[in-house]
Amino acid sequence: MDVALISDTHIPSRASAIPDAFRERIEAVDHVVHAGDFDSEGALSNVRAMVPRLTAVGGNMDPRIGLPDVATVDLGGVTFVVTHGTGSRRGYEDRVAGIVREEAGPDAVGVAGHTHEVLDTTHGGVRLLNPGSATGASPADRATMLTATVADGDLDVTLHEQ
Repeated sequence: MDVALISDTHIPSRASAIPDAFRERIEAVDHVVHAGDFDSEGALSNVRAMVPRLTAVGGNMDPRIGLPDVATVDLGGVTFVVTHGTGSRRGYEDRVAGIVREEAGPDAVGVAGHTHEVLDTTHGGVRLLNPGSATGASPADRATMLTATVADGDLDVTLHEQ
């Protein structure tokens, strides 16, 4: 199963659209995980229209678009816990890893956004992924996203940047 991991699109406040190359990758996968800060109902609708299956959470810029703060999805034998990661940069990894452990245990993978910085690390025994900003929205210095191949509980992650 192929999965796109995106976050922090911030359309229309900080960007006008997801870059075409990223749209093509997103449209080609089996499932998309968005870790929040769509920024508008229109941006959420546009992503929903591109993909067959979407797991999404709201970010601190999404107070009125009806998304949960945390979502859990099992894909290819891997449990993903998705949250935005809202709050101070200090303690970010502790905060996100704590949510993952609380929701699904330490074997789950956390996907979060908020910082606009790419992250693929293990913190306190929990793998954490942050795809950065799919539009390069400030404070990001470039557009980034992750794709993952997931099968039989194995996860292989690739960074894409523009």
